Amino acid sequence: MATMEVILATKIEGLGAEADLVTVKAGYGRNYLIPKGLAHEATASNRRFIANLQAARAKREAEELSSAQEVAAKISGLTIDLTLEVGQGGKAFGAITNQNIHDALTAQGVEVDRRAIELEKPIKSEGEHEVVIKVHPQVEATLKVVVKENA
Repeated sequence: MATMEVILATKIEGLGAEADLVTVKAGYGRNYLIPKGLAHEATASNRRFIANLQAARAKREAEELSSAQEVAAKISGLTIDLTLEVGQGGKAFGAITNQNIHDALTAQGVEVDRRAIELEKPIKSEGEHEVVIKVHPQVEATLKVVVKENA
């Protein structure tokens, strides 16, 4: 199969970030990436402009990291109270999932991706639980979740 090298102009999930030199199938590069402005052909003149793209990438990554640290600081100071429905024998009818935690965080004014909430298994017991939220690949925050039973 024919391949070609392209310089990415934007971050593309599963392929790379801007200023990365990647090898892709020729059809994908010529028919999709280059016409949409997502990449540039890796010619000798275009390779000289990689420094500009790398500077933009470094700036974007620094901004993402600082905003993630701000969100992590907000999350670390929060305690969320949630209610779990239980029956007569103390058996839980449902469970606290990452969607419930996400909704509670959104109500507090903190926006995080639901998939960033790392919950090994749904919470089915009363008490205090610590939940890890991966805000950024380099930043984690620990949220305190207090679960109360509602009979």
